[in-house]
Amino acid sequence: MIRSRMNWLTGDVPTRCKAFARQGKALGSITARFTVLLVMTLAWGAQLSSLMVLAGEPPLPKLKTETEEAFEHYVKLTEARNEGELKRGTGLLWLDGLPAAQQAAAYTAVKQGEVKMHKLEILDNGKPIACPGGMIHHWTGVVFIPGVNLADVLGVLEDYNKHSVYYAPDVERSKLESRDGDHFRIFLRFRRHKVITVVLNTEHEVQYFHDAPRRAHSRSSAVRIAEVENAGQSDEREKTPGDDGGFLWRMETWWRMEERDGGVYVQSEAASLTRNIPTGFGWMIKPFVTDIPKETLTFTLEATRKAVERHRPSR
Repeated sequence: MIRSRMNWLTGDVPTRCKAFARQGKALGSITARFTVLLVMTLAWGAQLSSLMVLAGEPPLPKLKTETEEAFEHYVKLTEARNEGELKRGTGLLWLDGLPAAQQAAAYTAVKQGEVKMHKLEILDNGKPIACPGGMIHHWTGVVFIPGVNLADVLGVLEDYNKHSVYYAPDVERSKLESRDGDHFRIFLRFRRHKVITVVLNTEHEVQYFHDAPRRAHSRSSAVRIAEVENAGQSDEREKTPGDDGGFLWRMETWWRMEERDGGVYVQSEAASLTRNIPTGFGWMIKPFVTDIPKETLTFTLEATRKAVERHRPSR
């Protein structure tokens, strides 16, 4: 039954497309040909969607113990590297590790408004860390916010009730759940789209550290991540964490802020854990799990700059 239905779908599309093409050739105009091309594309898309429904959705993975342990080991090594750099107290931005000419060009670029991104990979005794059943994504980025001070930046970052405004549409809802001095517990609801749309309810523990009058850093850990099914509908529900689509199983973030050169440099580093790419559905899943980490971090830094500039007090 399914095979005959699939044969009908795949066999029917070329016949329709030939008919559309004949019509486009007869019309002869660029506009008409473009319209025919669009209709042909939509026809193929509709048939592909039907085939996906018949074939079933990508199999849902489960977060395995060995996957989680591999990520925890990766984070432990990343944490040690960060602590060493912060203790040293110099060269705090990833740009500072570049050769002199590249470093000068990178600093010029960020001062002109560019977000400089860099892909990271932590090695264990010189070897990559295997993560069976999962993928580790690790990026860092730097942005420069001119004409502001450290307090202006911290004022936005710590204003968690308004993160759904500052970081929309990536952050759909935000709430400060509790605060004890420089320790925060927050709720963030992410909506992320890349071919597919995924909604996540997350809770984070965040600690801020004031290293010097013009320097600070923070450490954020997602303590709960739940994928939301049928988001915004009457039957909305959370899937069991770790037994879901695997689009975001873990997320750890490190921020550094340094006031100098007439503004504040803001660096954010994020390591996240997602599912592997399922065979046969890479075209749908791969763009989400491979592109989203970098794009999200870039957007976060750009949105931080805009929010700080918009809310800085007049001096």
